[in-house]
Parts: sequence; structure tokens; C-alpha cells
Amino acid sequence: MTHNFIYLASQSPRRRQLLEQIGVRHELLLPGPDEDAEGLEAVLPGEAPADYVQRVTGLKLDAAVARHARRGLAPAPILCSDTTVALGRTILGKPEGAQDAARMLAELSGREHEVLTAVALQDGPRRSAALSVSRVRFAAMTPAQIDAYVASGEPMGKAGAYGIQGRAAAHVEHMAGSYSGIMGLPLYETAGLLRAAGWAL
Repeated sequence: MTHNFIYLASQSPRRRQLLEQIGVRHELLLPGPDEDAEGLEAVLPGEAPADYVQRVTGLKLDAAVARHARRGLAPAPILCSDTTVALGRTILGKPEGAQDAARMLAELSGREHEVLTAVALQDGPRRSAALSVSRVRFAAMTPAQIDAYVASGEPMGKAGAYGIQGRAAAHVEHMAGSYSGIMGLPLYETAGLLRAAGWAL
């Protein structure tokens, strides 16, 4: 790798923090107002969670590569990631509002679910990808606890209506897998992709 930075095609501040944590210099490559970024996240009928998150990450990377070319930016690898929460085969995306967030949290209460995060790197003509799958179990939450968490505003914009790095951690009974993957960018897998592209980590 001849570059000293990568492009991060994500609006998530958590992904920026995680890249900074492992010392990866990056610049944001965000969608313009003419792009339907949310539209890329539509679930296909009967789609399995692992297939979904990997497909969406690929679509986001396609869009980022096209955006990079359209803007005539300096060459550098482009990194994309997407996270979804799955209860069995049911995909829990970002809540549409407070009521939807409360519904999701009630479904997760007292149960184990999976958090799947796919990551993909475009380095010139070469594309590589990885998938992180973790398991999280919430303790049983009372309606009052759910309402208080929803009222904090934290569930908005997050798959499954929670962020493990925030107040939801008080309700997480057990987790197995990648903490950074649950946050939104699995650092072990991301570092592996960067090392394979020649990045010294």
C-alpha cells in the first residue's frame, strides 16, 4: 500500500473512533444530497441476515467507488461497513421512530440475538471483504426501562435500536464475539484486510 490514509465511506462517528483507535488515518467519503444512501439498505424478501449485511456493504462500497471517481479525488483505499441485528432470521434495522424502537427493544428483552457487521475494502481494482458475527443477550427489561432508554434518543439511527457503547450496556447480560464489531467496525477483521493490502499495523 503506497497511501498513508484511507477513505471511510460511513457517517458513523463510532467507526471513525474505532479507526483512530488502531491508528489508521482516514478521510470521510460521504454521500451527497443526490444519493439515496438509505435506499441501499432495503431488505430483499426472505433474505438471510448474513447475506443482507454483506450485500448492503457491497452496494455501499460500489456507491463510494463511483463517488470517489465522480469527485476526482486522490487515490487511496476505500473502506465500507454495515451492521445489522438479527433475531433468528428476522432483521432488525434502524428504528423508524420512538414506537418502533420500543417494539424492537421489547423483542430483544431477555433474549439472545446476533449482531452481524460486514466490512469491505476497495484498493485499486482489488476488493476484499470480511464478516463478523457476535452474540448479545439482553436481560429482561421493564416497559419503564425501555421507555427511559428510548427517551434518551440513543436508539435512533442504530440497528436493533441500541448502541452497546452507550446506556444500553447496563442491560447487556452477556456477549460473545467482537465488541468493536457490535459497535459497527470489527477491528480484527478490518486490520486483516488492511494488512493484506500492505498497511503496517
